[in-house]
Amino acid sequence: MSDLLTSPIGQRRSLTLRPRAAELPQSCDVAVVGAGLIGLSIAWRLAQAGRSVVVVERESVGSGASLAATGMLAPAAEHEPGSDLLLPLALESLARWPAFRDAVQAASGRSIDYREDGTLVIAIGRDEVERLRFRHDLQRRSGVAAEWLSGPEVRAREPLLRPNVTAGILCPLDAQVDPRLVMEALLSACEAAGVTIVEHVAVAGLDRQGGRVVGLEAGGRRLTAETVILAAGAWSGEAGLLPDDLALPVRPLKGQSLALRTTKRTGTLSRMVWSESVHMAPKGDGHLIVGATVEDCGFRSGVTAGGLFALLEGARRILPGIEEMEIDAVWSGFRPTSDDDAPIIEEAAPGLVVATGHHRNGYLLAPATADAVAALVTEGALPDFARGFGRERFRSGAETWGRAVA
Repeated sequence: MSDLLTSPIGQRRSLTLRPRAAELPQSCDVAVVGAGLIGLSIAWRLAQAGRSVVVVERESVGSGASLAATGMLAPAAEHEPGSDLLLPLALESLARWPAFRDAVQAASGRSIDYREDGTLVIAIGRDEVERLRFRHDLQRRSGVAAEWLSGPEVRAREPLLRPNVTAGILCPLDAQVDPRLVMEALLSACEAAGVTIVEHVAVAGLDRQGGRVVGLEAGGRRLTAETVILAAGAWSGEAGLLPDDLALPVRPLKGQSLALRTTKRTGTLSRMVWSESVHMAPKGDGHLIVGATVEDCGFRSGVTAGGLFALLEGARRILPGIEEMEIDAVWSGFRPTSDDDAPIIEEAAPGLVVATGHHRNGYLLAPATADAVAALVTEGALPDFARGFGRERFRSGAETWGRAVA
């Protein structure tokens, strides 16, 4: 019985603190729908700007993609064909991360395990090397920092990898954070700034008057707000949340991941390592995160045998030491994915701002998204770096937008 109660299946690396209990007030300056990474980042920035902010969450803080993520800040490693127009935003946001880190750590008194170790993308066998060469050529043409490494050079940097690793690309400017620590720090920073967070209350719809959004309906009550910000992640495109004229092309993409416990005996990696089948990220608490599957299956939650096998086999193929590591947690989550895998950031209607569809780049894009939305609310316009990410690109079918980072 004790083994059953302590089973890691379905568990995440959960938060060690919870928001203060709060009921939905009658009014505020800004109402944010969604208490994930994007929602809390925006709420905190707007509270810093002097706005009264209420965050409404259908479940609990971080229960969507935010606590299921790996915490990669990897615009170079992520850069693939079709993502040219997303790359400037990704690089802009990466450049904003150090200041964002310092501010949220100072406001919360908590570390977020920000690591600037880079990403190592590796290949095994001729076919994988050819595809890796193609990726490296694209990176060089796009001007991102990426260094080609031979097999011995790869293993010199990561000695625990298998000897059959043939080649690699080192992306030295990529970074990572620990999602659990980021969410705890943001939660503390938000509450210190006066943000009200209401959990377990689902938003039923928007309150519109005279063509303007003036609040929302949630939990059988009405919240009046000058601005409503939709940052509900994979649920942003749910039928009924928005009227048909404001519908968003956002859907869930399920991902399964696991956390392995490393020891002095097993050793661990010194940086993020990606292969064609998995990515692995060492964290400061001794975990090695292995992720993530990509499953287009709607909101079908749960951990599957096939998903776990794919993760473990993919990791074992390049890192034999995982056989001795204990599994601490296994979970699934839902990436908020738009039709081109890039975010939707815009004023969708008077009084309604949308910030969603970040796919697997939520952590990377959080600082730029929060700063852009804060500028839109307080100054009336998006900054240049965040323009071009509205819904108009889907309606026009503009050829300038291909598939973004997949």
